[in-house]
Amino acid sequence: MKLAFGADHAGFELKNHLAGVARDLGHEVLDLGTHSPDSVDYPDFAEAVGRAVLDGRADLGVVLCSNGVGISITANKMPGIRCALCHTSWGAARARQHVNANVLALGAWEIGRGVAEDILRAFLTHEFEGGRHERRLAKLHDVERRGIAAEAPNA
Repeated sequence: MKLAFGADHAGFELKNHLAGVARDLGHEVLDLGTHSPDSVDYPDFAEAVGRAVLDGRADLGVVLCSNGVGISITANKMPGIRCALCHTSWGAARARQHVNANVLALGAWEIGRGVAEDILRAFLTHEFEGGRHERRLAKLHDVERRGIAAEAPNA
């Protein structure tokens, strides 16, 4: 599986660590930055990862910032991205199984390396269950479409 990783300066170190874990697990990694601990803006990296997932350069994405909130909100602004901010491996598994999340968000200052590794493994080893969750996912897409239509200028 190909994974796109992106983080701001707060998530830089943990991103690099988790990208290494992903490689050790046999996944291909697309590192979209940041590539230093210098201050940068998290929306740039959320968008880069989201675009990589949407255009097929990556199967899934992983984004990190200090607490994961800003970067997850940004990623979820992109139609077709279902970014889940997870603090537990149980939550990451449910995000994949029930919502078919395609981007994982982590708060680098909220969790340690060991927990982050467990969350990443859970996210990567679970798949969408379909069934009753398909109805809810369809409703999520309906909300997304209505939001896009509401933003369109009147002709």
